Amino acid sequence: MSTKDGQDWVARKTDEVVAEADRRAPDKPVVCASGISPSGPIHLGNLREIMVPHLVADELHRRGRDRVHILSWDDYDRLRKVPAGVPPEFAEHIGRPLSAVPDPWGEYESWAERFKAPFRAALARLGVELREISQTEMYRSGAYADQVLRAMDARERIDALLSRYRTKGAEGGPSEEDYYPYRPYCHDCGRDETVVTGYDSAAATVDYRCRACGHTGTVRLREANSGKLVWKVDWPMRWAYEGVVFEGAGADHSSPGSSFTVGSAVVREVFGAEPPVYQAYSFVGIKGATKMSGSKGAVPTATDGLRVLEAPTLRWLYSRRKPEQAFSVDFGAEVVRLYDEWDRLNANVAAGKADAWEVSVLDRATVTSLGPLPRPARTVSFRLLAAAQDITAGDPVQLARILRDVDPELTPSAVEPRLSLAANWLAEHVAPEERTRVRAEPATADLAALTGEQRESLRLLHEHMDDDWSLDGLTRLVYGIPKLRAGLALEDKPTPEVAQAQKDFFRLMYHLLVDAERGPRLPTLLLSIGADRIRQLLPLD
Repeated sequence: MSTKDGQDWVARKTDEVVAEADRRAPDKPVVCASGISPSGPIHLGNLREIMVPHLVADELHRRGRDRVHILSWDDYDRLRKVPAGVPPEFAEHIGRPLSAVPDPWGEYESWAERFKAPFRAALARLGVELREISQTEMYRSGAYADQVLRAMDARERIDALLSRYRTKGAEGGPSEEDYYPYRPYCHDCGRDETVVTGYDSAAATVDYRCRACGHTGTVRLREANSGKLVWKVDWPMRWAYEGVVFEGAGADHSSPGSSFTVGSAVVREVFGAEPPVYQAYSFVGIKGATKMSGSKGAVPTATDGLRVLEAPTLRWLYSRRKPEQAFSVDFGAEVVRLYDEWDRLNANVAAGKADAWEVSVLDRATVTSLGPLPRPARTVSFRLLAAAQDITAGDPVQLARILRDVDPELTPSAVEPRLSLAANWLAEHVAPEERTRVRAEPATADLAALTGEQRESLRLLHEHMDDDWSLDGLTRLVYGIPKLRAGLALEDKPTPEVAQAQKDFFRLMYHLLVDAERGPRLPTLLLSIGADRIRQLLPLD
């Protein structure tokens, strides 16, 4: 976000939603909607489908409006392909509803529940309040029977609407006289490889033939419905049924001829309702990819994100950017910079130095309609905690010592969950060769070969190390030692020659302490190693 005005997209979109809700029915709850197909791991890209309506619903709550955020689980969608990591014989379930496909590992009651459960838990940790709707339950119970019948009776009209945008191979196939916007699931094999062969509006029945197994049967829509509307009719049907006032969707649903365009016409001309206030959002990517795909596997889920990021920090990724802005998630070194930025925002808001939109963004990240989200009692740099975890290999005694060096009253529990999140990040996202290994013994041969200037640098380090044993004090010292050698004061601006000497000194320290060209920030490294250990590794003869 580069400008200071107009950044609070949530407030602006909520204004639009309020105006539409007041036009429709000011006394009814404002319905915000999301929809997710639990066909695979529900990743951080899918989370935007939740967060865009959630943030608007939360703002409505702040304004005292009655609202509900619904999450429609598209668990009555067909299984389209065998995901990565699943045995090939799983292909026999292609074409069956996700809710009817078993979990290959037997841990959940269905394939759909395998992915719903962890996402549901992550949403609770993120403070997202919503009402879940299973499309399996809605269709099979006959709740949508009137809507299905209405669509079937208007099939010619729907076919004409779809024909405006239809291309070869598009949903619904080529325009035909016997077009039906409903596809049964076969009672025998359970797949949706069916063709409607007859329809009786008065009896509320649909006859079909299964192309997969040859079975013929009849669906009784009001008794035990086994089938669903095609997507471009199903989506607008739900807008009308639920009275949706606001919904977001990916950019691929928003182009001319896309689902939203077609659905807007269908909902008006078939179901007699209005399309919702709409917000297109751009994709969330991962480093090295432009779009996440749950079916490909190995993409970070919301649960994965919460193993590294505090819940408010993860929310902030979605609240700080306009939905139209794409962004990528990088769980590498970018995590450290992300926490630095997050901590600066918190500090600026606390000090009254932030702009109004920054205050709003922070508030939406930390407080929801369910209350404030858990945060550490004390803010300690993630950079420091990660380095301390790394350098001490998670030794609790050494970690406690480092925290006492930051503040004598600081305890590990006061910086949770960040301390544990830093450990998770190191274990799961930092390659072993990038970990820091402090030398076990002094580098005797290298110490013996030091130049006079290098020995003087180490002498100054020993002399002044205890002057201010803190991150700020050690920062001034390591940058200041080359200044002192050059006859400058610690507060003086370095000359080009001193700047080069600073780089040389840093390289020397990394080599002598961790046998590497680089490592954690040098002040953090020194604080984590501890004064006694530094003196042991860098003796003065």
